[in-house]
Amino acid sequence: MKFIHEDAMRRLPPLGSLRAFEAAARLESFKDAAAELGVTPTAISHQVRLLEEELGTPLFIRRTRKVVPTASGRALAVRLGGAFDAMADAVAQARPRPGRRLATLSATLAFSARLLVPRAGRFRTLYPGWDLRLHASDEPVDLAAGEADAAIRYGRGSYPGLVSVPLMTECFAPVCSPRIAPKGPEDLRQATLIHFDWLLAKVHNKTPSWGDWAETVGLTGLDTTAGLTFTDENSAIEAAVAGQGVALLSLPLLGSELRSGVLVQPFGPVIEGLGFDFVFPEGADARPEVATLRDWVLGELCPAAGPSAGLSAGEA
Repeated sequence: MKFIHEDAMRRLPPLGSLRAFEAAARLESFKDAAAELGVTPTAISHQVRLLEEELGTPLFIRRTRKVVPTASGRALAVRLGGAFDAMADAVAQARPRPGRRLATLSATLAFSARLLVPRAGRFRTLYPGWDLRLHASDEPVDLAAGEADAAIRYGRGSYPGLVSVPLMTECFAPVCSPRIAPKGPEDLRQATLIHFDWLLAKVHNKTPSWGDWAETVGLTGLDTTAGLTFTDENSAIEAAVAGQGVALLSLPLLGSELRSGVLVQPFGPVIEGLGFDFVFPEGADARPEVATLRDWVLGELCPAAGPSAGLSAGEA
């Protein structure tokens, strides 16, 4: 049993007295406050008097047809008004919204920012009875515990206890701002290389690195460890867009930048990475949240595949 020291507890007057006072101060009338709260003016007067006694200070100047808050009363009323508004908002958020459903999708930080967020606005247009919650994290959520309805995972496609739908295979190539684009791989010896240190790639022993790329192209004499290193892919992308160097980045995540010309791929080759899969718990196929998210993700990212394509239990 947890014991809380008395000094750490909230020591408040009765809530009824606070509500009566706040309404009377806002309306400057015991009669109007009574009508709002569904009690008698006498009850409002009694609650206010109890509060004044507890606080040891008058809160109103009582006049014939109205009551006027004192300086102390005005200060208290302002703070209580904000507190009651916050309480009302918290209660409203806790209540289920009638006629609407919530679907929660988890994905990595970069995947969420680059591929899901730009498409999120279309979700409610396509599914007007639903709200979408995107959970962005490079740490996998516990789908069995209900932390999310479904997720997009990066890996080798084998997820025990989960059904997986293959989405895309990641591939990496040199990209940079067109302002500093090198003419050929040999020019990289004079360029600043941009690296990102992604934990998930390390876990799967499939880290895309400049060393791998240089070995593939047969480029020697390139210091593949020098340059700028970032701990997340989004920062590496922003550095490349800013013209700070040449980065080895995921092409599927850079669709908008490559199409607009903000970034260019000056040359190859392309290195293949692992895959992105849409995953959900086994046996959850019929859940409306899972079906809605699956249809949306496949429709946005794999429109040619169709909403029911590629289901496999436990593997890609």
